[in-house]
Amino acid sequence: MRRFWLILLMLPWAFAARADLVIEITQGAEGALPIAVVPFGWTGTGAGAPKYDLGEIVAADLARSGRFKPLSADQMLSKPHRGTDVDFRDWRALRMENLVVGELSPNGVGGYLARFQLFDVYRGEQIAGYSIATTARDLRAAAHHIADIIYETLTGERGAFSTRIAYVIAHRQKDGSERLELQVADADGFNPQTILASDEPILSPAWSPDGKKLAYVSFERRKPSVWVQDVLTGRRERVSAFKGINGAPAWSPDGRYLALALSKDGNPDIFVMDLLNKQLRPVTRHWAIDTEPAWSPDGQHIVFTSDRGGAPQIYRVAAGGGSAERLSFDGGYNARASYSPDGKSLTLVTRVDGQYRIGVMDLKTRGIQALSDGRLDESPSFAPNGSMIIYATRAKGRGVLAAVSTDGRVKQRLGLQTGDVREPVWSPFSQR
Repeated sequence: MRRFWLILLMLPWAFAARADLVIEITQGAEGALPIAVVPFGWTGTGAGAPKYDLGEIVAADLARSGRFKPLSADQMLSKPHRGTDVDFRDWRALRMENLVVGELSPNGVGGYLARFQLFDVYRGEQIAGYSIATTARDLRAAAHHIADIIYETLTGERGAFSTRIAYVIAHRQKDGSERLELQVADADGFNPQTILASDEPILSPAWSPDGKKLAYVSFERRKPSVWVQDVLTGRRERVSAFKGINGAPAWSPDGRYLALALSKDGNPDIFVMDLLNKQLRPVTRHWAIDTEPAWSPDGQHIVFTSDRGGAPQIYRVAAGGGSAERLSFDGGYNARASYSPDGKSLTLVTRVDGQYRIGVMDLKTRGIQALSDGRLDESPSFAPNGSMIIYATRAKGRGVLAAVSTDGRVKQRLGLQTGDVREPVWSPFSQR
């Protein structure tokens, strides 16, 4: 068991190919709210016409949440772009509960103004409406922002469509070698950008709380080290390169500290590094293998994986160190835990009938509910609003990303057209 864990900590995954992520909803929730998002109108002329239909992007976002069931455009009886043109009888006949109409107009050189209105169909009243200035480059971002507003207005919860995901892929070279890349994309898989490329493994990406930096493990010079990189500028700093394992970086909620798994003293333990002065303090000291730390949202505790009980299980310790408390008892394998945004539950990898599934543990009852149905599911990460969990799985012989709602009712698959992808992590909310 001990040798297995050491190999797991150092394992270079093999992936291939490059393309935008493609999202497929494989299971939707019953009782999703009917909503019509009319294709957005365009008030301009000539070559300035937008590349995207914002209405289509908004509808796709709402569908991916599992909370809404958008009406297909070809089923619409009319397609108004302004509230003054809406005949609510059309939408009541289609049993729609809410309606979104909007249009895009030119706004200076290279700019656009997106306007939209959200209506309660049965009351015939507007319940939200905004104008958003944007550019050709940021049209999709504007659509995600609109979807966030609609989602929050109708559910009372903050939408996460404007967030991003990070993941690791690799490309098979002509000589048989692999080129790995750390990429960042929009939450719907579009606009992938390479943050780091390397001929050596890249593992465990982790977002800073402000969403501006990524910490990760790189095997540059064939030795594991932990780096922190600015996503926008590319500026990077190596923060941990001790002898042995340097792994599993996790940011504290205030962004000042990194929790790390280090074996510099001979055995893998959890340490916390102050990023201002690079000073370390131990959190665990045990003969077992302690790894995969994750902070509680209030910064008071750290959960981690340890085999100190004979098999990988989840433990919790005060962020300042002390005695560790075992949290997981269901099943013979539980690992890779992280907190929900509200701190009331953990997502983790749990073994069920020999299969590795994504699960959720209620921290009050300590019960674990398996949410996924794959054979080798791993690396779960909560959306910042706590509604979904992204994770890595296998489909048709290759690695893909998937997402599941926290109640298990909605399932999605996010795959590359070819090749494999691993190590997903969902970004925090951008600062309002």
